[in-house]
Amino acid sequence: MSISIGIRKPAPALVRSADEQIAGMLAWLLVIVLTLFIAGPLVSIFVKALHARDGSFAGFSQILQVIAEPRLLAAAGNSVLLALVTTAIVVPMALAFAFAMTRSRMAGRSVFRLIGLSPLLAPSLMPAISLVYLFGNQGILKGWLGPLSIYGFPGIVMGEVFYTFPHALLILTAALSVADARLYEAAEALGASRMRRFLTVTLLNARYGMVSAATLVFAMVVTDFGVPKVIGGQTNVLALEAYKQVIGQQNFNKGAVIGLLLLLPAVISFLVERRISRRQGATMTGKSVAYAPKSNTVRDAALWMFCAFVSVFLIALAGVAIAAAFMKLWPYNLSLTLNHFDFDQLDGGGWLAFRNSMMLSALTSVAGTGLVFLTAYLVAKLPIPRMASTLIRSLALLPMAVPGMVLGLGYVLFFNAPGNPLNVLYAGMTLLVASTVSHFHTTAYLTLVASLRQIDGEIEAVARSLQRPWWHTCMKVTLPMVVPSLLNVARYLFVSSMTTVSCVIFLYTPDTVLASVAVMNMDDAGDTAAAAAMASLIFFSSLAVSLLINAAGAMIERRTQRWRSARA
Repeated sequence: MSISIGIRKPAPALVRSADEQIAGMLAWLLVIVLTLFIAGPLVSIFVKALHARDGSFAGFSQILQVIAEPRLLAAAGNSVLLALVTTAIVVPMALAFAFAMTRSRMAGRSVFRLIGLSPLLAPSLMPAISLVYLFGNQGILKGWLGPLSIYGFPGIVMGEVFYTFPHALLILTAALSVADARLYEAAEALGASRMRRFLTVTLLNARYGMVSAATLVFAMVVTDFGVPKVIGGQTNVLALEAYKQVIGQQNFNKGAVIGLLLLLPAVISFLVERRISRRQGATMTGKSVAYAPKSNTVRDAALWMFCAFVSVFLIALAGVAIAAAFMKLWPYNLSLTLNHFDFDQLDGGGWLAFRNSMMLSALTSVAGTGLVFLTAYLVAKLPIPRMASTLIRSLALLPMAVPGMVLGLGYVLFFNAPGNPLNVLYAGMTLLVASTVSHFHTTAYLTLVASLRQIDGEIEAVARSLQRPWWHTCMKVTLPMVVPSLLNVARYLFVSSMTTVSCVIFLYTPDTVLASVAVMNMDDAGDTAAAAAMASLIFFSSLAVSLLINAAGAMIERRTQRWRSARA
């Protein structure tokens, strides 16, 4: 009789238990990381706002005292008024543009869409520089404004329209891209006119997207720093006031109070958006029929003219700065030159700033995509503890309601505290990467969660029944299936890191100065052409990397996404 000796396989229940323990440990570790890099800085702002400049506890009396200052009240009023005017312009403009993209058959829709989204590749200071070249004291179109000056309210509004338009366009395009044709057929059968169908069907179904776009634009304008810094003139706003208090006067306590004020409109906008989203029902069901727009010569021609007008505006505010970067002296000597790209002869950061931005964006893209995927996978696919899941969800959504400048100020207060063991990260590239990932975390997280939830949960159940650990299923099955979303997140993080100003304005040092900050510094020094050249580099490098990611994505998708075509 032979006796066989072998290694006994663990029972499936034990394997599942070990897997769940590892997933639970990762979840709690992630809670700690998100708490340190998202919640910790925000708590530091609140604590700092309750203390006087000498370090004594002042409570809410200091907040009330700062809010009551006439200068701050005027800045807050300007910020709100600018946000309201910009929102009133951008939302209807983006709605009409999105309507042309999704509900018409006009020619050139793909080209117009690229132009409409192109401002995403530019720092917010680029349109302000173009406005100076167009309508400034030496601008070629300075007579067009009559007695008005571009330095102030009109210039800020025009710059903010350029800056916020693509964000509203993305939301409204998604809102209008799906529609049930049966609703339009019923309305037409009841004798409703085209205008009535537009008001009662199209706008009604798109109301959630309109509210989301409006709240986003409002919050972005209130918290934007770049456009008012370059072209604001004597018009003071809250974001500039926070910058002056922290950088100019080193008054971090007062800066923290203003940071709380900047946080307020973003939080209100977030709460309004969430409340509306809970009321939003599904516009498409299993019985719905996809809407296909019919040809209408008059409508398509009118929409084409409107899109052409908007495109000329967007191209002008990006193209003039790019063109001026290659001209000797705008507008007197328009001969071509590359002298403005000799950054090392100028103040502001030079080529070091550009290299730092490329490094920051690359690290943010890689590390941020990995962290966000792990966060989304733990929440959407693994049986982690309920408390950990709730905390992760809350912390992952928190940056959506936090302006970049407020988060950056919180990083200064939290990581520069002498008693914080993480103080060693301060003034380094690591902290810049962490702040950038935290700032843009929510959008990337929601993108990947939506993608992961489209994958049938039975895949993980089958893998567990086959005694396969979850990380094996993740690497072999889940990860290849969400490659398109991963590439979208990587591209989003890279471009956002290249163009951001407010998130890093308090954190950079002479060794870690960034290209977007260099644009501001060179403009402050009077080197407007060099600032335009640096902004152009940011634009073209963002475009080049986006094209490279798209090309790499097409190659990868051909190998990893064959299951989609086979299923179809």
